[in-house]
Amino acid sequence: MKEKNTPMLEVITTHMNADFDALASMVAVKKLYKNAVIVFPGSQEKNLRNFFLHTSSYLFDFAKIKDIDFNAISKLILVDTRQKKRIGKFKELLDRDNVEIHIYDHHPPSDDDIKGDVEVIEKAGAGTSILTKILREKGIKISPDEATLMSLGIYEDTGSFTFSSTMGKDHEAAAWLLEQGASLNTISDMLTRELTAEQVWLLNDLMSSAVKNNTNGIEIVIAKVKSEKYIGDFAVLVQKFMEMENLNVIFALAQMANRVYLVARSRIAEVNAAEIAVEFNGGGHPQAASATISDKTIIQVEEKLKECLLNKVNFERLAKDIMTSPAIHISSDSLISDARRLLTIYNINVLIVIDKEKKVEGYISNQIIDRAISLGLETRPVKEYMNLEFYYVGPSATLREIQDLIINNNVRILPVLSNNDLIGVITRTDLLNILIEHSSKPEFLYDSENVPRFVRKKNIKNMFNERLPAHVVKLLMDLGKVADESGFNAYLVGGLVRDIILKRENLDVDIVIEGDGIQFAKTFASKYKAKVKSHAKFGTANVSMPDGFKLDIATARMERYESPGALPLVELSSLKRDLLRRDFTINTLAVYLNNKDFGVLIDHFGALKDIKERVLRVIHNLSFIEDPTRILRALRFEQRFEFKIGKLTETLIQNAIKINCFKNLSIQRLFTELRLILMEEEPARIIQRMDDYDILKFISPKLTLTNEIKNILIRIKDILVWFNLLYLNIDYEPWKIYFLGLTHSLPDEALHKLAEWGKAQNKDIISLVSARHETRQALKELYRVKEGKNYSIYKILSPLSPEMMLYTMAITRSEKIKRYISLFFTKLRDTKVLLNGKDLIAMGYKPGAHFKIIFDSLLKARLENNLVSKEDEIAFLTKNFSPNSHS
Repeated sequence: MKEKNTPMLEVITTHMNADFDALASMVAVKKLYKNAVIVFPGSQEKNLRNFFLHTSSYLFDFAKIKDIDFNAISKLILVDTRQKKRIGKFKELLDRDNVEIHIYDHHPPSDDDIKGDVEVIEKAGAGTSILTKILREKGIKISPDEATLMSLGIYEDTGSFTFSSTMGKDHEAAAWLLEQGASLNTISDMLTRELTAEQVWLLNDLMSSAVKNNTNGIEIVIAKVKSEKYIGDFAVLVQKFMEMENLNVIFALAQMANRVYLVARSRIAEVNAAEIAVEFNGGGHPQAASATISDKTIIQVEEKLKECLLNKVNFERLAKDIMTSPAIHISSDSLISDARRLLTIYNINVLIVIDKEKKVEGYISNQIIDRAISLGLETRPVKEYMNLEFYYVGPSATLREIQDLIINNNVRILPVLSNNDLIGVITRTDLLNILIEHSSKPEFLYDSENVPRFVRKKNIKNMFNERLPAHVVKLLMDLGKVADESGFNAYLVGGLVRDIILKRENLDVDIVIEGDGIQFAKTFASKYKAKVKSHAKFGTANVSMPDGFKLDIATARMERYESPGALPLVELSSLKRDLLRRDFTINTLAVYLNNKDFGVLIDHFGALKDIKERVLRVIHNLSFIEDPTRILRALRFEQRFEFKIGKLTETLIQNAIKINCFKNLSIQRLFTELRLILMEEEPARIIQRMDDYDILKFISPKLTLTNEIKNILIRIKDILVWFNLLYLNIDYEPWKIYFLGLTHSLPDEALHKLAEWGKAQNKDIISLVSARHETRQALKELYRVKEGKNYSIYKILSPLSPEMMLYTMAITRSEKIKRYISLFFTKLRDTKVLLNGKDLIAMGYKPGAHFKIIFDSLLKARLENNLVSKEDEIAFLTKNFSPNSHS
């Protein structure tokens, strides 16, 4: 018994996110500990909060946690839980010798369990049932209100006696409570409340998103929904869905605001819901459990959930289910130093060694590499020191066969071969994780199987026909045919798929191949007489069709970043891994092109839902750290599509900017993204958002968005509208005008520093810096030109590019100068002298430097004296220049 301390305070508490069973258990145990106070450790479920709002008669002796003197607590009574991580601040008491711990719980044991001085732990469908039995045996009386509340706890936690965890003692407890006056009408009202409109929509989205997964032979449904705000009773909706579809197992995820909520339900012994929830710091029963996750996106939670299911679901496993894929390997001709780098990057201990034909030759271990380097052999080839003897298995090898091979033969790494091709590896760590049901899963999980949708697959072939030109649809079908012939899977991915859904124009065809993308491109080009330019480093190819149409083909790949802001390093992977490397969920849609499933849409990451809700969400939490240009892309897409940035994504942007994520970004990449922003239809709005996030300083510390700059950007837009309506057939680049407008107030020193910074990478920066100086000089000269002096206007403006002249119109307040520029574009710009050098020679003029003076005079006369015809020019020439004169 622990030493007692005074003053003595007894506290009754339960788990975070308390439900009716937790509340009822606290009220019941209060009958046993009359001097104790009831305290919630944190939040309660919405049903419970509504109960407090509408039933004041149940407000017993509750205290707020902030009013509790923790130093005075001598006894802690825990009900409906015994897990440390589920009791909030009260876990501080567990290490104090002067605090007694009393536990009343019905949950199965876990590694996080608290050891109590008094423990009443029994199997039951509800914790309230255990306490009801004690009250009944002790002859303790309860009121009808108390009986009703305790019944609520039992009914809720047993699913009205439908959960498989329900036991006879739950029925007995409910029967006794009914005898004590429990109101079934009140119980029915509390447990069968009508769904709100928001809940109906959420339930519909839950059902639409559901996907059936075959995990180690067990069919498990995973569904996920998103909402910008919190919607209560998510667990109720999941239960309804399970009952409506008669599901055996469902794991439902809801991203609401900045949290992800997991609700798990299982009717079969092979899937323990509580065991999975514990991996997310949650808890519950094998049949029903839940967890709340902070600081992770729903995609990250789903990935971890799938990994947990693979490790926790009890079923016979095969090599293809266990293996790590793609297998990290090295060529036998590579150097020992290269092997050390790979081991460090991937944090592994053994590398498979392959030959030029990509066949397994052996393996090399961390220890051998360390010893070789210590002997100064880092420049020797791997093949000189690798192990040549190795065991291997096929993809259908059983766990027992794998275990026997690894344990009996002391195998460190086991290649998995299919037709002598390396498709994965199994290590001793992989096997150990499975045998002890450890939660870790190999980092590089190869997942290319076609995941069947719970609802009917969506085929958008009709959308192709409606929204794409016929020649593009035929091209996609031809790509699918070649993929079938080559034994590859081909997918249309990226912006084109997104824009088909959004009904926006886009003909940028991007293809991903599960297989060798470059080889596929060459095969396709040979068959359809196209040209190919390949990039082996990235596994990509550009294909130009005979009619000039272009498309990009890439091998499905994954990317890793060696440092923040660096360009990614590329490796082969599957479609899902390829999509996972992309920036936002809306860009992760893919469409099958193979003949069998042509037009079937693949949505691994909830892109359709986000497009429907017009929300921009990042795929994983380190996305902006790895590649800060994604922040600029987020702002660009936000304005282009009129989407809103999700709350978590916005927080991640702000956090990335706080740690100066742009510091390692090259000016080339930053300028490229800025140019893309300035090429959008509404660049001024994006620049405003950049200013909102305080991003402009990364272009130049002196760059600020003042009211003057805002007005210039607005005037540029208006001027471009005017200029386009002139239909002058003049080529120009609007983004350059916006760049000049954005940097208009930037001091010369800062602008030249920007040019100096970027001169090695981008000639556009240099030309635009020069343009500003030339434009301002021209502006000064135009101020001095009098009306009607067309020749002077021409001489000043003709050296300037269209972008420079339009920028001048935007920054000047002088209507006269605007008229001059307008006059130049519409009348003066195309003015030409009709006579040429041959004409002058024929008229008796001798060639020489004076020809320039003559032509210049003719141009001036044509611009200001309305010379119209060639005859007018001859008359002017005869009058003003004698053939015998050189001046």
